[in-house]
Amino acid sequence: MPPTDRYVCSFAAEPPQDPLPYGRWGDRLRVEFLAACLRIDDEGEDLGEAGEIVWYPDRTYNGRTYVPASTRTTTDYELYGYVSFQPATDGGDATDLQATADFTAETAEANPDWQLDLCEDVIDGWRGEGGNVAAMTLVWGRPMVGDGAIVTAELAGLAVDQCVLEDGRFTLIAPDNYRGDILDIKLFSDAGKELASESLYEEDDEDEDEEE
Repeated sequence: MPPTDRYVCSFAAEPPQDPLPYGRWGDRLRVEFLAACLRIDDEGEDLGEAGEIVWYPDRTYNGRTYVPASTRTTTDYELYGYVSFQPATDGGDATDLQATADFTAETAEANPDWQLDLCEDVIDGWRGEGGNVAAMTLVWGRPMVGDGAIVTAELAGLAVDQCVLEDGRFTLIAPDNYRGDILDIKLFSDAGKELASESLYEEDDEDEDEEE
């Protein structure tokens, strides 16, 4: 194959290694995530009380595992974030648990035009050629259309990560905002048919166009 002009890391994260959290491990992650929810700056809003936590597949990057989560509240906000940790070794327990959380009023139920319900957070950077830096971004969510099997992250048409749906949910870790290119998240069927596509910044771009 000839050299590529799109030199960027691809499939840098480990695929999911464990089932969705449950039992004592799920309880431990729940405590960490709810503690992070209590630290949210509510900006004067009544966020209400958190409901049942929805967990997303784990992904491990640069020696750290990330388990995203979301929950709806009694006042119809969504709390979202993740718990990260150093994975267990030699039969021991996971260590250095850390959690982050935020809130939004923009829910999938309030936006029936959404094809994919997405959350994201930059967790690291990746230095490329010529001083260019990619934002290594954790992306998690669920499809709002049926018949999907796998979700990919694409940068300038290049697949840089993918995740098989687990209980209708996915997690990706991929380079974003690199050399002017931004991620597209795409849903495919078992047969490889594209069913949905969303840009991480599509809404922001539309808002800027309206202001202009």
